[in-house]
Amino acid sequence: MTNRFTSGNAALALKVIGTVLILSFLLDFLILLLPFQPTDRGWQINLSTALVDRGIVPMVGLGSLLIGYWIDGANDGGPKGIDLRFPAFILSSVLGLIFLLIFPLHLNNVNQAKAQTVTQISQEAEQAEGQLKNQLNQFQAQLNTDQGKAQLEQLRAQAKAQFSDLLKDDQKYKQALANPQLPQSQKDLLQKFKANPQELDKFIAQQTDPQGLANQRLTQIRQRKEDAEKQARDNAWKSGLRIGISSLLLSVGYIIIGWTGLRGGGALQTGGRKAAAR
Repeated sequence: MTNRFTSGNAALALKVIGTVLILSFLLDFLILLLPFQPTDRGWQINLSTALVDRGIVPMVGLGSLLIGYWIDGANDGGPKGIDLRFPAFILSSVLGLIFLLIFPLHLNNVNQAKAQTVTQISQEAEQAEGQLKNQLNQFQAQLNTDQGKAQLEQLRAQAKAQFSDLLKDDQKYKQALANPQLPQSQKDLLQKFKANPQELDKFIAQQTDPQGLANQRLTQIRQRKEDAEKQARDNAWKSGLRIGISSLLLSVGYIIIGWTGLRGGGALQTGGRKAAAR
């Protein structure tokens, strides 16, 4: 008697847990649909990701619900109260179909979003390169004038004088090398200039050469473009792989549960009539 009472409580608890899990998922599903934007690709991607991430919740709920009814059947041969197994099997089949459709839909959306992102990155890089070329042309036009050439020579002379004063003063030179706030790259340059003063002239010429600076900037723009495109492709690949495989696995699980239960529906009804007859 005590064992039957304990089994009855366990069955009731499992059925309650299963029902709550299933209802909480359905509530989340309705909330995720808002605002409803079925034509928006980003909305579809976010919805698919959220559903797949929560997809295991109703499966656990279905398992708890069915185990609860199995315990009831083992005790007295029939379920107590309303039998929710048939609607649960229908819900499982529907969820299996939904997750099966998510698999190709999400892969297509992710690929299209990746292509759009890569195109946008390329356009932004081309725009940045165009602006850089315009700035270079304007600066070179200014340098072609006598005033521009004089300003450039004055700038180079000032830079060389500052470095030369530092390199000639051993105390300032040692303080600069001992300064923890000075980057190591700049310390290496100072040591290089100290060992070979001609390197200072080359450095100043490179840093004040408009074409050289433009080439450095152009290299940075193209490197950032490559990095951004690679990140977009990696994100799309990871999202497609994770969500795609997870949705496919969930679909297989739900379809097996649903179709197995629906095929055995006649046996469930027969068992229920026998229990009622007793």
